[in-house]
Parts: sequence; C-alpha cells; structure tokens
Amino acid sequence: MTSRAATLGQLRDSGWRSLPVKEEVRRNAARRIAAGQPLVESVLGYEHTVLPQVENALLAGHDIIFLGERGQAKTRMIRSLTGLLDEWLPIVAGSEILDDPYHPVSRHARDLVAEKGEDTPIEWVHRDTRFGEKLATPDTSIADLIGEVDPIKVAEGRYLSDELTLHYGLVPRTNRGIFAINELPDLAERIQVGLLNVLEERDVQVRGYKIRLPLDVMLVASANPEDYTNRGRIITPLKDRFGAQIRTHYPLDVDTEIAVVHQEARPLDDIGVRVEMPAYMAEVVATLSHLARQSPQVNQRSGVSVRLSVANYETLAASAARRALRLGEHEAVPRVSDLEGLAASTAGKIEIESMDEGRDGVLVERMLSQAVLTVFRARVPMDTLREAIGAFDGGIVAHAGDDLSSAQLVEVLGQVPSLRPAVVGLAGSESPAALGAAVEFVLEGLHLSKRLNKDAAGARATYRAR
Repeated sequence: MTSRAATLGQLRDSGWRSLPVKEEVRRNAARRIAAGQPLVESVLGYEHTVLPQVENALLAGHDIIFLGERGQAKTRMIRSLTGLLDEWLPIVAGSEILDDPYHPVSRHARDLVAEKGEDTPIEWVHRDTRFGEKLATPDTSIADLIGEVDPIKVAEGRYLSDELTLHYGLVPRTNRGIFAINELPDLAERIQVGLLNVLEERDVQVRGYKIRLPLDVMLVASANPEDYTNRGRIITPLKDRFGAQIRTHYPLDVDTEIAVVHQEARPLDDIGVRVEMPAYMAEVVATLSHLARQSPQVNQRSGVSVRLSVANYETLAASAARRALRLGEHEAVPRVSDLEGLAASTAGKIEIESMDEGRDGVLVERMLSQAVLTVFRARVPMDTLREAIGAFDGGIVAHAGDDLSSAQLVEVLGQVPSLRPAVVGLAGSESPAALGAAVEFVLEGLHLSKRLNKDAAGARATYRAR
C-alpha cells in the first residue's frame, strides 16, 4: 500500500481509471472465464446449470435475483461475488459512501475536493469493504436502507437543511460496491418501492432533502419461490428491474451431494478416537436426502436442504465416536446401528405432509431402510452372497448392534467365511472397525432384501434364516 497514490494529483499521474462497478465486475469476470477459472468458489453441482447463467448476467451487467429453496448456496454465491471486484479501490479520504475521487457525490467529498484540489487526500479500501448485506425483515425501514437525519449531528449545531446532517443507510454506504438483500419477499412492499430508483435510475433521495445521490451499486438478492413463502411477495415493478432471475437447485445426483457433504462437514478432532467414514455409509446419508426430495409425504415446497445431509453425516460420525469411546476402541467406523441417531438431525429439517401426529419417525425410519437397501443393491452383487445365505439356512445366527465391539462383529466372518469377499470389498481395509461395520451393513442389506430375518431388541439385532 505504500506505493499507492496518497492524493488526487498522484492518482491522476498514476493513470488509474475510474470504472462503474458493473464494468469492473464484467472485466474481472471475463478474465476468469478466459482463464478457465470458476467465478464462484466452493459451490458444487452448478457447473452446467446455474453458473453459466451467472456468467451471462455478470457479462451483461445485470442486477441478479437468485430464486430457490433453502440450502441451495444462494448466499454463498452472492458473497463470493466480491472476488470479482478489484482488490483495492481509491476513495476520497473520510468519505462514508466511498466517493470516487474523480466524481464525488457526497457533500463531504465535494467540499473537500473543492478546497484541496489536486492535494485532496486519498484512502484505499479493500474489496471486502465494498460489500453490504441485509437480511430482509418486516421491520426493515427506509432509514435502514437509504438513510435518515442524524439527531446527534443536528444537536452539534448544524441546520436541518444541511446535507451533512444525514446518516447514510446501507445502500449509499455500499456505493461503488455490491449490495445484497437476502429473503427479499420478507421486505415490506412499501420498502421495496424505495429500491426502484436504485435499480433503474441508479440514485436515492433521502427524506425531504433536495439532494440526489447518483449511486453506483450492483444489487443482488435472494428469495424463496413465491409459491412457498406466505410472508410476502416481490412487487412486480421491482422484479421487472432485475436484469436476471436465476433458479437454483439441489444436487442432481448422489455423488455431487457427497462431494458437498465432504466439503462442508466438520471433522471430529481431539476426542481420542479416529473416525473413518466408509464410502457406502456416506452414500446412505446422501441417498436419504434424495429419497426425501422425491417423497410425496415430504413438503417439497419447503425443500430438503443439503444441510440435512451435512447434519446427518456429522451425527453419524458422532454416534460412531460415542460408541467407540464407550467400548474403549481407538478407531470408529459408522455402522448401520448408528443410523438410529439420524432421527434427531433429520426431524427439524424436513416437513412431513399428510401424516398423523407423532408418525414422523416412522417415515424417517422407512426412508433410511430404503437408502440402505438402495446402496446395498448398487454395491453388493447378490450372486456373491448365495453361499452365505445358504449358511444361514443351515442354522447359523449372527448378532450385531452398537453394544458389540468391532472384534465381536468380525467373528461373524469366521462363522460364515463366504461373507468375506463382499465384506472386504466394502470395507476397503482389514482393520477390525472397518470390517465390523461392513459385516453389519451386509447383514442389514440381506435382511432388507428379504433374504434374512432380523430380530431387534434394544441395542442388539439378531440375523437368522427366513
């Protein structure tokens, strides 16, 4: 920063050019696209659907509204747009609204440039400072967004007619930057009207003051689909002023859902147990979310967020860790019996329709069983288990449950050696914890495939021939 211009004259001599914020974003977006770099970091599954629309909108210089259900990375995409701003931007020193030194608009900046001329002091602000965000709530006021008279400045002796008595709202303070409104329909309609000039005429007017602030703002908003939210609506004139309305979506396949979970889930560290999540159990978690999004008994208008998968993944790992701690084991691999813990992390994230009160748990249990069966069928060919099924028909009984150690579960392979190829293929390791979890998964898969009977009592499950 020591080499940057400190006065208006030095800024002119440096050759710096002033660009409107949308042109600045367009230029930087074009550079990223040409270099094959993503415009939005850490957002998976949108590469061929949402992100091309975002690229089009930014190159076109449009204000954007993201429309989609909860948990579809709308806010993350909005916040990441700051990466398309220049890292540093010069402003008139002391300006509350980031005045352009070449084209000052506030009274403070105009007076300072008039007084100092080429010696006007310049400050440099980081791009993170040029982002403003407001969660729309019914009590949001015009003063919050646009501005209001500051009674303290009046008490200091200034006249009400003096522009310097104004306290600027969030929108003017984000001049030459990006302003975001989350959950736009929650904003009262009379307040939405106050944004009309910002989007079209690119200015704001504060109270009864005879001033006009020609702001340079890129406006981005998020909203749930209007057929879901009963809290309000986006007024038609405001919707018409957004250049692009982009529809987001949930991951279209299980693999993408798993990738998002691995990116977002918090690891369990420093608890004395090493937790290893097998791929097939992560797939069960992701498949559960996809089944919920397809279920007619789940309210699809409210959506089934990816947060469900992340929370279930973390809960599954925590359940395995708790079991290992109780059993004195140093390695934990989630098992089918740990899936019972997912009821708590699932209940608050899906809305059940047409179900008797208290029956939510039954639906979740049914979907979990379907998820296990789906993954079992995809990963374990049934013809490799014919000999093992025959062994159970011969009278063998296998026990499982979260009260059994990994070594006790592995003993099943001694009783039924023909299970080993399928179990080792799933486990991917010879560690007792991995093998034990795979044994329980195969036994549960055979039960759900109607090849074995299962008797459950408390924490213990017994598998035997049908």
